[in-house]
Amino acid sequence: MATHISSHNPLPGHDDEEFIVASEVMRKFMGMVERVARHVGTVLIVGETGTGKEKTAQAIHEHSVRCAKPFVEINCAALPENLVESELFGYEKGAFSGADTSKPGLFETAHTGTIFLDEIGELDLRVQVKLLRVLDRAPYYRLGGNRKITTDVRVVAATNRNLKEEVKAGRFRKDLYHRLSQFELCVPPLRERPEDIVAMAVHFLAREYHEQSFTPEALRELQTYAWPGNVRELQNVVKRLSVSSETNEIDVAAVRRELRKADPDDMETALPPESTKALDTLEADAIEKALEQTGGHRGLAAAQLGISRRTMSRKLREYGLSAARRSTRVTLGTLDHEQQRLFRAALRVPVLVKTTDGQELSCITKNLSESGMGLDGLPPNLGRNCMLRVQFGIPGVKTPVEAVARVAWVGAQGSAGISFTKMEPAAQQLMRDWLCDKMLQEGWTVQAEALPAEPAGRIN
Repeated sequence: MATHISSHNPLPGHDDEEFIVASEVMRKFMGMVERVARHVGTVLIVGETGTGKEKTAQAIHEHSVRCAKPFVEINCAALPENLVESELFGYEKGAFSGADTSKPGLFETAHTGTIFLDEIGELDLRVQVKLLRVLDRAPYYRLGGNRKITTDVRVVAATNRNLKEEVKAGRFRKDLYHRLSQFELCVPPLRERPEDIVAMAVHFLAREYHEQSFTPEALRELQTYAWPGNVRELQNVVKRLSVSSETNEIDVAAVRRELRKADPDDMETALPPESTKALDTLEADAIEKALEQTGGHRGLAAAQLGISRRTMSRKLREYGLSAARRSTRVTLGTLDHEQQRLFRAALRVPVLVKTTDGQELSCITKNLSESGMGLDGLPPNLGRNCMLRVQFGIPGVKTPVEAVARVAWVGAQGSAGISFTKMEPAAQQLMRDWLCDKMLQEGWTVQAEALPAEPAGRIN
């Protein structure tokens, strides 16, 4: 069943388009979006054209504590190079020819809210320097101005470029890339989530043309196409199919005709029926072998076979090789080193707490991070900075973890947060391994060096 995730408050200037989520990979991705939204760090959204990067940015804003504040967006590729700086940072009267009045920049307009910088990879290097200063909360000047301006803005950026390659080529600043990608979300292409193809096609058709429907064979045919234009292309194809159809039922022949127009080089000449079965078997075997030799990498397997990646995607579905196709893990997002250290995983296990005066308390964890945990059941009279000894178990780990901790905050009804100050290195590593597993389960890519062995100190 498809899940519809939409804005409760449609944004001015945008269509009220919904996220149509039917695949497990997109359910996981939307869970990551909601986690990111609760934080304050910068977000870089990457993905192919038409995958929904703009709507992902809107979802981050709408699920954040800034949801009632402005959401301001700018397409860095749509503005002339000489106007990008004045649009972002504003200008004073007389700053340049035609500046008859002063104008606040988009960062000022987005104050206390979110600014979305689409196509961030198109920014000029000179503007990148100024943007980096703003991200570091440094005051800046409008063009032609002498008054310093400071803004409180969360930055979400998006690109369909490979910024790591742009950095290597000298076209994008390395320090700006790392500053933007505290959280990096990778919107999966439509070909990676065939269940969504069906759900979206049905939704697009029903939204505009209530009397029409697809045959089951037509929907399966839509799944065989690689959709290089992703959701945007699917929406356009559905519209053309509806307009051109002479009946209320859109069949597989109509879909094939439309897809042939969309990608004529990717549609092979039909084979005689008697030869099809034997060739299909040989082709399926060749694809499986190529996938094995390339470790499940579709692009390399396609190149090895001399076919396009689009054809590879279609053949995998035609021959029921989706399990082989999905043998490689889809990358949905990465966390920088600091965000990995701050990552909190939900955990409900008993915790034995001992105070410095010998009092023993029984609490329950709410969540666990590398640096501390949330607790339920801690008496509010302990107060901040009170030192504790804690002992708790980690699922799947036989040895309990012991640590010395400090009360960081105490809330109502016994909720509290504690920070670890001392822990045995072996126990700390077990905890980090468990947290890494949790990150991987959520869909995050974790680099081994991102969780360095920095022991909090031994317990005496």
